[in-house]
Amino acid sequence: MVDLKNQYVKIKPAIDTAIQECIDSTAFIKGPQVGAFEKALATYLDVQSVISCANGTDALQIAMMALDLKPGDEVIVPAFTYVATAEVIGLLGLTPVMIDVDPQTCNINRALVEEAITSKTKLVVPVHLFGQCADMEGILALTNAHNIAVIEDTAQAIGASYTFTDGTSCKAGTQSHFGTTSFFPSKNLGCFGDGGAIYTNDPVLAQKARMIANHGQPKKYVHEVIGINSRLDTLQAAILLEKLKHLDVYSMARQKAADFYDAAFKPIEAIEIPYRAANSTHVFHQYTIKIPAQSRDDFKNYLSQKGIPSMIYYPIPLNEQKAYQGLGRTVGNLSHTKALCQSVLSLPMHTELSVPQLEYITSTVQSYFS
Repeated sequence: MVDLKNQYVKIKPAIDTAIQECIDSTAFIKGPQVGAFEKALATYLDVQSVISCANGTDALQIAMMALDLKPGDEVIVPAFTYVATAEVIGLLGLTPVMIDVDPQTCNINRALVEEAITSKTKLVVPVHLFGQCADMEGILALTNAHNIAVIEDTAQAIGASYTFTDGTSCKAGTQSHFGTTSFFPSKNLGCFGDGGAIYTNDPVLAQKARMIANHGQPKKYVHEVIGINSRLDTLQAAILLEKLKHLDVYSMARQKAADFYDAAFKPIEAIEIPYRAANSTHVFHQYTIKIPAQSRDDFKNYLSQKGIPSMIYYPIPLNEQKAYQGLGRTVGNLSHTKALCQSVLSLPMHTELSVPQLEYITSTVQSYFS
């Protein structure tokens, strides 16, 4: 599904030098590369502050803690997403409100956000799934009118751009209270272990998030708030600092591979290719097709027999996971989420896909449906 080895080989000298410099300095915790990476990412995103942390799940938790949410406060999330989005809500004693998604984009449905709002709603978490942004203009207009905070989960969409109707454009995660991301190795910008970041244009929220990530300390041994211990290792920051230079090239490689897939699969009636929203670029963290539910398992097995990996993101709605049954509430019947869980299948998508590989994958898919 992901070829990290060849991606590394292409920039091996720079990565190896960055790692060796870190080892030579022995500044493994909060070394200078951490601050340098935060500044470089802030410049790339055109955002005031980036606070790095240990992983993407911590990024979500730190952002929610910085908003001073209280137990019982409701947080609206899509039911079709990775569990981390709801996990931190449960850990903080908040109440998840799980709603359906748009069947085309697989992102949170703005109309259902409005339907889900109550006097207890304090936060909405749009997840920019698979690599493109949710309807942020509609969501922000709605949340601003109700004085509700927004945290954008951009773990799968770093580098994507969103365009508002007035023509202004911004990077995913930069127009709300917080954006959060993960640097898990398979992500579009991935390190060689775990890592994450929070970003914001609000200096007060930035200061609080930075304190929370560091035991609640504005300075050593002074603890103003209850915090956690979540930091990006210097080694990982050094790697990310180098890989960030290539992020736009990586995005273009993914888009080129997606174009190849689209051209091959569009004529196949049984396949619905990924929808590309007009107001968002798509950086294709995943290339996710939809096929008839009754065919998916057989098709997946067929691909496996031919040496082609595939994955189901995600097979079970959040509200049907054992850990979240009875926790919070759902709005509507989640029909689109249920249908997606039964029909989605993600094909190999990474920066190193070659034309021969793409030709083999697409011809194999075509042969199954012929």
